[in-house]
Amino acid sequence: MKTTIEIAEPLFLQAKALAAKERISFRDLVEEGLRAAVEARTRIGAEPFRLRDGSFQGGEGLQAGVKWTGLSALAYEDEGGSIRP
Repeated sequence: MKTTIEIAEPLFLQAKALAAKERISFRDLVEEGLRAAVEARTRIGAEPFRLRDGSFQGGEGLQAGVKWTGLSALAYEDEGGSIRP
């Protein structure tokens, strides 16, 4: 089947160069990649990746004397001590 897709130019150029290096057609390389992606997403019993819950259950601040409300001011302090707008 024929279809038209848009591919970011840097990725397209990398894929074309890889296909040429491996002496296969661009089409074969694309089909190989699509097969791998479809297989990885449809594998029976495969669970999607889930990031563990890394929430912090602290009190009033991250360190003694540091409050959540003042955290953004600390983040934007220059080395000279002035706060950027």
